[in-house]
Amino acid sequence: MAANARIRPIESVTHFDIATDVLICGYGGAGAAAALEAAAAGAKVCIIERASAGGGATALSSCEMYLGGSGGTALQKDLGIHDSTENLLAYLHEALGPYGDSEKIRCYAEGAAAHFDWVESLGVSYKRAVMHERTVVPLSDESLLFTGNEKSYPFNTIAEPVPRGHVPSKEGDEGGKIFMDAIMQRVDEAGVDVVNDCRALALLADNTGRICGVIAKHNNREIAIRAVRGVVLTTGGFVMNEAMTRQYLPEIHQYAVPYGNSYDMGDGIQLGLAAGGQAINMDQAFMSFPLYPPAKLTYGLLLNQRGQRYINEDAYLAQLAHYSCQQPEQKFYLLVQEEDYEASHYLERAPLIASGNSIAELASEAPFPPGALEDTVDYFNRHASEGRDPLFHKTSEWLKPLNKPPYALLEYSASEMRAIIMPGTNGPLIFTLGGLKTRCNGEVLDADNHAIPGLFAAGRATAGLPRTAKGYASGMSVGDATFFGRLAGRQAALSQ
Repeated sequence: MAANARIRPIESVTHFDIATDVLICGYGGAGAAAALEAAAAGAKVCIIERASAGGGATALSSCEMYLGGSGGTALQKDLGIHDSTENLLAYLHEALGPYGDSEKIRCYAEGAAAHFDWVESLGVSYKRAVMHERTVVPLSDESLLFTGNEKSYPFNTIAEPVPRGHVPSKEGDEGGKIFMDAIMQRVDEAGVDVVNDCRALALLADNTGRICGVIAKHNNREIAIRAVRGVVLTTGGFVMNEAMTRQYLPEIHQYAVPYGNSYDMGDGIQLGLAAGGQAINMDQAFMSFPLYPPAKLTYGLLLNQRGQRYINEDAYLAQLAHYSCQQPEQKFYLLVQEEDYEASHYLERAPLIASGNSIAELASEAPFPPGALEDTVDYFNRHASEGRDPLFHKTSEWLKPLNKPPYALLEYSASEMRAIIMPGTNGPLIFTLGGLKTRCNGEVLDADNHAIPGLFAAGRATAGLPRTAKGYASGMSVGDATFFGRLAGRQAALSQ
């Protein structure tokens, strides 16, 4: 067997530098959660982390967790908000559609409220206050907000709209740091060994195919680590691996900006594949187009190159990006009237290409077919004045005629979206939603859907709960990573 192979026989190892029961590869939210549960189950646990410190993509996030069900989390209940498990299930099934894993959806919905209790038990603080304003991340200290399409069509016809985004309480966007500081302290208190600047290179397997260790690179040399009960891969996604994004996301790769931890290189996915695992959902990625804040821009109309609407503008940012990037050349436009326009750092790079004191005057400067914009606005205004949107069902909260000039037309393209969100770049932010196929308990599955003995995974190294931008709600990823990370760590600790 080649020395650089990703699977090596354990018999080839003559000396183990580290011996443990459970080895966690990756120290972000999923890895930390897995480590705590494995240690709580009585296992000796070691974490190796490619970076110089733990945190991963979770530490970079707002740490919104999409939680509810069971009548509501403690935070929801304290605010008088009821959220049944069936209500949460209905929303998740609609959001994830054919991409969703029914088993994982139900497991998550039934356990999400208790998961919040676990997060609070770590010492993470959540203020009993809800933000109703339409925003991307809360910069005030409320801990509950709407982070998905709950209030927009068709979701509001299928499930009762409930705020489910749970975020640690602090003014500013520091939720990820707050959460990771708390959980890493608990990991340290649990006696878990942590080895930083250590990259997993290959999995060790015995003659039955059971995974029982790792070859890693640490201090510029290879070391062997024995894991008696199992290895848990929590190495993150593959959005920073250009070769992989080019292979699995060829179209999105051309215009998107990778967003995440610099070590989201797909290491765990590649190791799992080498062990015989499946990689699924690899062509799906979260993407973001923050039309708001300010929230009142939602009153505007999003238009394609034909001057026609293509979505209800009150949809969540991931769904807005999903449908916007499906437009020809990923080019689209925002039509607003003066009373609803306000400068925003999200929009400051979007060029103003037309303006006018009437729709006809604006249309004369717009790049649309003759009469198209006038027809679109006339149809919208006639129904909006009656409180209806027959085409896309924008909710009444954001529905009003565009009849107060002057008007402005802003142009977007994938390259402009990129520059708007991340100056000096071109395109929407993305992170990957594909990875190893696993059971709810983290067992990695082979081509025949049999568990690979001794191998587990969680977080963005897997195809977890969130699987499509179309129905993505912020908080699904961190919620998924920590929830299923716990299950993977627990199962690994019990593995024999």
